[in-house]
Amino acid sequence: MKNLVLVGFMGTGKTAVGQRVAARLGLTFVDTDHLIEQRTGQSIAQIFETQGEPYFRKFERELVRELVARQGHVIATGGGIVLDPNNVRDFARTGVVICLWAEPAVIYERTRYAKHRPLLQETDPRRRIEELLHQRAPLYQAIALRVDTSYTTVEKNVEAVSALYRDQTASAHAGI
Repeated sequence: MKNLVLVGFMGTGKTAVGQRVAARLGLTFVDTDHLIEQRTGQSIAQIFETQGEPYFRKFERELVRELVARQGHVIATGGGIVLDPNNVRDFARTGVVICLWAEPAVIYERTRYAKHRPLLQETDPRRRIEELLHQRAPLYQAIALRVDTSYTTVEKNVEAVSALYRDQTASAHAGI
């Protein structure tokens, strides 16, 4: 069974939606950031602070190589996974990649109290969200399957993602 890979900016609902989709479809849920934290014994914020973002991205890339060899997983990725085009390409070879999107104001509301988001630990996190979204928007928009999570419920997003996954896997089995 193909993997379902959720990509998107922080605060778009990848983990919340992914956990529920996995339960609904009988798949195994994996969160790349949580796996990295387990394996390094450090939070993502600590890794960024002590090792730097390049170290984190290298570790993340190795994890992608490992995860594409698995089947039957819902994989919630970190928001920057799209920065390396090889990550999305590899995930697309063995799974269905869906981008979750949200408006900058919504992302700010969802993340403004989070202390575990190293890229937002600045004096103006709202401006930083807008900058990062602007930089990454072409990478997210390059993903054909997208769900806007801005003004919907988690359950509606679960339904939308599940339907896209089922449609894509049914098409693959039908040879479409």
